[in-house]
Amino acid sequence: MSSVQSMIERRPPSVAHLFLSRVEATPGHEAYRYPAPVDEHAADGAPGAEQWRSLTWAQTAERVKAAAAGLMSLGIVSEDRVAISSSTRIEWIIADLGNMCAGAATTTVYPSTNADESAFILANAQCKAMFAENESQLAKTVAEKDKLPALEYVVLFDAPAGPVETAGLTVLTLAELEERGAAHLAEHPDAVDKAVEAIDKEQLATLIYTSGTTGRPKGVRLVHDCWAYEGLAQQESGLLRAEDVQFMWLPLSHVFGKTLISGQIATGHVMALDGRVDRIIHNLPVIRPTLMASAPRIFEKVYNGIAGRARAEGGAKYKIFMWAAGVAREYARVTQENRVATGRDSAPLALRVQHAIADRLVYAKIRAAFGGRLRGAVSGSAALAPEIGYFFKGAGVPVLEGYGLTETSAGSTVNRSEDFRVGTVGTALPGTEVRIAEDGEILLRGPGVMRGYHNLPEQTAEVLEPDGWFHTGDIGELDKDGYLRITDRKKDMFKTSGGKYVAPSEVEGKFKAICPFVSNILVIGNGRNYCTALIGLDEAVIMPWAAEHGLAGKSYAEVVADPAVHTLIEGFVKRLNTELQRWQTIKKFSLLPRDLDIEHGELTPSLKIKRPVVEKTYADAVAGMYAGTVEA
Repeated sequence: MSSVQSMIERRPPSVAHLFLSRVEATPGHEAYRYPAPVDEHAADGAPGAEQWRSLTWAQTAERVKAAAAGLMSLGIVSEDRVAISSSTRIEWIIADLGNMCAGAATTTVYPSTNADESAFILANAQCKAMFAENESQLAKTVAEKDKLPALEYVVLFDAPAGPVETAGLTVLTLAELEERGAAHLAEHPDAVDKAVEAIDKEQLATLIYTSGTTGRPKGVRLVHDCWAYEGLAQQESGLLRAEDVQFMWLPLSHVFGKTLISGQIATGHVMALDGRVDRIIHNLPVIRPTLMASAPRIFEKVYNGIAGRARAEGGAKYKIFMWAAGVAREYARVTQENRVATGRDSAPLALRVQHAIADRLVYAKIRAAFGGRLRGAVSGSAALAPEIGYFFKGAGVPVLEGYGLTETSAGSTVNRSEDFRVGTVGTALPGTEVRIAEDGEILLRGPGVMRGYHNLPEQTAEVLEPDGWFHTGDIGELDKDGYLRITDRKKDMFKTSGGKYVAPSEVEGKFKAICPFVSNILVIGNGRNYCTALIGLDEAVIMPWAAEHGLAGKSYAEVVADPAVHTLIEGFVKRLNTELQRWQTIKKFSLLPRDLDIEHGELTPSLKIKRPVVEKTYADAVAGMYAGTVEA
């Protein structure tokens, strides 16, 4: 057994144990950074101003223990469910670790979830208490209180501006909870330590409800051992390092963000938290992260934004960018192919010279926009178009694709910065097994796999075999070196009326790499005699183009309905079709009057398209693309 494997096998029972060990090992080291309002009465203060503050591990532990003891004073006991409904911020960390150190089980709720579905999750999990970000989250709960007989307490991160409706709930602020906890610890100083010591590795730690594309979400039961394993596996794989500064903006309600908390505790590196998506570009040069996790959509938007600005500047600048983008992709492909073949990142002299020139003209500016010292950006939750991956690799911004599901505590496979392969999701984390079933489905087994769906034994049995193998529902391939490539969702693949299989995500990914104006694309063709597409454009990129082409002053909906825009996108569709098999080609497409979004229920909180919802919403557009008789 290797030393890495041995360390993982000797893992502690829980992240609560890991956390207390981390605090003991490096109490004075910086743990977290977070933005906070500047006191407007201070010399440099101004209304609305912010500054970044820090917590050491010892300071974090003081707050976490106070929160845990506060929960105990409310009567929260082992495996009681305590929800968190909030955006990503330092208080989310305090609440989650407080839950864990009290022996409670965190139930995550996206703050964007509507009142009805929030109530379903809280009721299904039988939550006794919840942390709510603000009055808005409290109001959703109060409105559905009659469906929540088990819920007694709500703890607010932000103090209310005035009296609030409580519907009989006991409402207090996080500050008040921590005060209660401090008083409780004054009388019982070892209360939290004893609660942590009592945690069993198979005790429920977290219920995360899958967002799904249809029907009610299912609660995924993740025990303390899942998170302890994930923490050490991420550390020992080299994905996370003690010297890292990680920028965390992902929703911590999602398993991708949640699992990285475990890894950060294991390594002890700094995590800077700010979940405001509109602040990402502003925060990057301030934080200067060495590591950042993201959904592919962010990299697509960055690429589209760079290409769009270059196109707007026109002339030589646009030509230089397009040349540099091509060099980046070619350099990344060649060096990757040579590393696979020989173990070395080599390239022909002419290509190396071109790459060096492009680096000075273009790539250095891109790296600076990411803070200037990013050694890796971990991408997950959906597929990244390989062409975009090659572009960023060639530009010196390694996008390390990984793979996992809510049901596997997120982390199952990942690319490492020292040897990553674009187009794959890397190799298995230490302690996780991967195999491909006869029908091509990816199966996973390891300590991170869930213990089942909450109160759904039949649905659990459908995906989880008695010997621990989990059926992911994804189709993939393993190469001789153990690198996994995802080809499509098993349920998303379709067959045309001509009997040809189409993997829509493959076609969609190719189009995103070709067209700088696209935001979302949905390929359709199940049982049809040809493929079509619904396309949503990126407003931030298409509107400047429209203004320069005689469409200034028009709304987004008016712009996408204009024949000139249809002609523009048609050119990219024709280019896409040259790269596809005949049965994959897009014969017709429809531009959507607005982009897909979470608010209309068309995207999950992790930005995956809910295909049935979109097809139903735009059923008339789909029907129009299949009106009449067209040969396949």
